[in-house]
Amino acid sequence: MTIDANFFLELFFHQLGLWWVVIPSIFLGLIVGGIPGFSAANTIIVLLPFTFLMEVEVGLVFMIALYCSSRLGAGIPAILVNIPGTAGAAATPLDGYPMAKQGFGQRALSISFVSSILGGLLTTVIALITMPWLARVGFYMHSVEMVVVMLFGISLIASVATKDTIKGLIAGFVGLMIGSIGADHVYATPRGTMGFLELYDGVPLIPALVGLFAISEAFMVIESGSFLSKDRVQQVQNASWAETFYGVKLTLKRWFHVGWTSLIGLVIGVIPGAGAAIASFVAYQQSRAFSKTPEAYGKGHIEGLIAPEAANNGVTAGTLIPLMVLGIPGGATAAIMMVVMQYQGVPTGPGLFTERPDLGYGVFMAMFVTYLLMSFTILPMSRYMSRVTLVSTVYMSPIIIAFTLVGSFVPREYMFDMYLAFGFGVLGYIARKTGYHVAAILIGVILGPLLEQYMLRALKMSGGDATVLFSSTLGNFLWVILIATLVLPSWLNKKKAKSEQ
Repeated sequence: MTIDANFFLELFFHQLGLWWVVIPSIFLGLIVGGIPGFSAANTIIVLLPFTFLMEVEVGLVFMIALYCSSRLGAGIPAILVNIPGTAGAAATPLDGYPMAKQGFGQRALSISFVSSILGGLLTTVIALITMPWLARVGFYMHSVEMVVVMLFGISLIASVATKDTIKGLIAGFVGLMIGSIGADHVYATPRGTMGFLELYDGVPLIPALVGLFAISEAFMVIESGSFLSKDRVQQVQNASWAETFYGVKLTLKRWFHVGWTSLIGLVIGVIPGAGAAIASFVAYQQSRAFSKTPEAYGKGHIEGLIAPEAANNGVTAGTLIPLMVLGIPGGATAAIMMVVMQYQGVPTGPGLFTERPDLGYGVFMAMFVTYLLMSFTILPMSRYMSRVTLVSTVYMSPIIIAFTLVGSFVPREYMFDMYLAFGFGVLGYIARKTGYHVAAILIGVILGPLLEQYMLRALKMSGGDATVLFSSTLGNFLWVILIATLVLPSWLNKKKAKSEQ
């Protein structure tokens, strides 16, 4: 079979013919992504018997569409009610929710949708063209390099702490300490578990995520009495289709920003085990570091919303590259797809592209078609979704707390996790009332354990020699970029201030 332009064109129309699978999967993925605790992976596991009964191509298209749309769907509650549906959407509320509180929820959703769709389309096309080369990224990213990548995300703590550096750093360190709870990575000795067996595997992510953001926000809303002021309510009620198109226009004007932040997601997605949470935090940090208006971030800045949404959708194509090219699943969803392919007798790795190139390339073409169809099915919904913010807090706050507590229970099915989510909610509420940034705490909880894991692995391989962190050419290059992103912005600002005097 000749792999040329005609092959890809025929493959595109063939995958487009499976719209009857893609469109229902898109709407299912939106629901799954929007409910805290649910994800594409655990939904596919529940529906695994059905995928075994489908033809292998139809089953893969179903899983791909569900995976992509759930990634996009997680940003909807993050923007409207400050509830990230998954860890990949944890950076989205930093600017998405302030925008919604200003009465621009419809605009924020359209920016999020367009960023996600463009990021997904771009990275899928790049993945189709450069699969063999991108697959090798995983071979070069070892523990040393991953330590630096983690530090990119953790340095975001300093960025969100610009208003009050001391409080921001304290919040970050509290998050890092909470993240260290559980059995250590070397001797499996329990640390800070206080005798709770449920904490031996570490602090579960979903209870921490929904507690710090959603439940604490529900408490704040109960206290204030409304999501929006009276003027903002009128603004949302009077919003027309023009608001959606304006959001599309704002995003398209920043096409370059969408492009390079989605590429961050693609590269990080190729690294097995990295994931969308790391990609979105790193993209947000880089976006802010190189912005001409870094002080606008966290207040409803457009680029602050574009960066994490483009990046976490760029991850979708990257995650599948190691599976298809090397036979190594890059994440939970990719691992389930490998199970389905093996059950159906379909090889993964290099053999897939020689025996079944239509299936190997078809997976990425199905992803392209999914994002294309999402632009017609989801974007028009932004006008109606944004009206969630008009619902009275008398009804909305109990619903938020109930949904988040159920979402905390779902991943591990422990009642303990519901109590833990409520405890994080109280912690988040106290932090908000006393001027500490809950995002800094969450960054520490998510990235702290990963940093420790890669750091200990690097030190173990080097026999405890700390200079191993500077022993890699690629690692040293990343160190230079990290230092530059931390130092250059403040240096340029000082230089600009002197020139204006």
